[in-house]
Amino acid sequence: MKDDLKRIYRTVMDDDFPPEMSIAFGDRRLVYRKRTWTLPAPDGGRVEKGLRYGENPGQQAALYELVSGALELGGCEYIRPGRSLVSGIREEDFIRFGKHPGKTNLTDIDNALNILKYLGDSPCCAIMKHNNPSGVARGETLAEAYERAYFADRIAAFGGCVVLNRPVDRDTAEAISRQYAEVVAAPDYEEGTVEILARRKNLRIVRIPGIARLGEYVETRFVDFKCLMDGGVIVQQSPVSRIRTADDFMPAEAERKGEVYRCRRTPTERELQDLLFGWFVEMGVSSNSVLFVKDGATVAIGTGEQDRVGVTKGTIEKAYLKAEDRLAFEKHGVSIFQLHLEVKKGLRPAEELEEIRALAAESRGGLAGSVMVSDAFFPFRDAVDLAITEGVTAIAHPGGSLRDWESIEACNEADPPVAMVFTGQRAFKH
Repeated sequence: MKDDLKRIYRTVMDDDFPPEMSIAFGDRRLVYRKRTWTLPAPDGGRVEKGLRYGENPGQQAALYELVSGALELGGCEYIRPGRSLVSGIREEDFIRFGKHPGKTNLTDIDNALNILKYLGDSPCCAIMKHNNPSGVARGETLAEAYERAYFADRIAAFGGCVVLNRPVDRDTAEAISRQYAEVVAAPDYEEGTVEILARRKNLRIVRIPGIARLGEYVETRFVDFKCLMDGGVIVQQSPVSRIRTADDFMPAEAERKGEVYRCRRTPTERELQDLLFGWFVEMGVSSNSVLFVKDGATVAIGTGEQDRVGVTKGTIEKAYLKAEDRLAFEKHGVSIFQLHLEVKKGLRPAEELEEIRALAAESRGGLAGSVMVSDAFFPFRDAVDLAITEGVTAIAHPGGSLRDWESIEACNEADPPVAMVFTGQRAFKH
């Protein structure tokens, strides 16, 4: 039984999806070609296959690339053929094959690119897990960006997908090879870096040259399909961020019973840059979500909750856990969970665990001095109050709640006052 369970994850499925697919929008026709690769087989030979499987073993899946047709509806021109990123990966772009790619491996890369397209002005890394970022960070160097993204959530980064917006250099390759990742994707790899990364047996090393021109995709829309269990389809435009620079944020302002509420304090330049960075990351996070950012790196990312205060509370708790884990790893070379276990078994003194907890509490899980970004408005001030208690100094959210005035009051009542801005746009992603 145990061997059977392992085998299902190693199996590369056949799929019965056709080699070509077309979609008609009235008289407009888009043509897609199924992507397959001739890659190493488990028996040592070569095999031509598409995706390993879908989201789970046993689910057939196929990847299609747009190869012809142009769509323009309501004055909006959607993305045209010839601009493929993930769907255009060729055999030679699998610089090191590792294991045959599955659906989630490729959608992880795609969602990372959807974040990194806004962040091309500096070296940046996004580490993805289940199509959500576990950590995103800028750096003076690519290696620094990777290290900051990794330590933003060392636990979730285990077995993650590392996507970088600069060619991989030796320092970055060394840093990545010290950890366990499933996939590394970058625009290119400098000489000697593939050999360093290949120390990890099953690591997939993928080159996507188009990452070098990701900025071209910031204003480009694609058609987003959601298929329903009854066979129906919902079609929508992909989102485009109205926030491009810090100047695009709107002052937080609300009116209630003839009284106008405004924030007493405006964000500093550092806070604006962190809010901007956070908003770009937020565009790629599953809703309901909030996240915290400090100095160009995520501190904690909360995803997929049903209520705003719940996701805020959970993300704060996550920040404390990740801070404890990082301290445990840096001081003792083990995870916070292993440290708990060894203290419980009497293998380590309890003082070691107590010190880690105290240090994490002192920094409030790294939240002190951070900013908070939310993908939707706050219906009540409760989530804002929670964030302020942890030392958040600035907040960005879409605005538009009937109780925006309460959230503004919460910022003004804080000591010192907290800054707040509106994005004027919701960023739900489901």
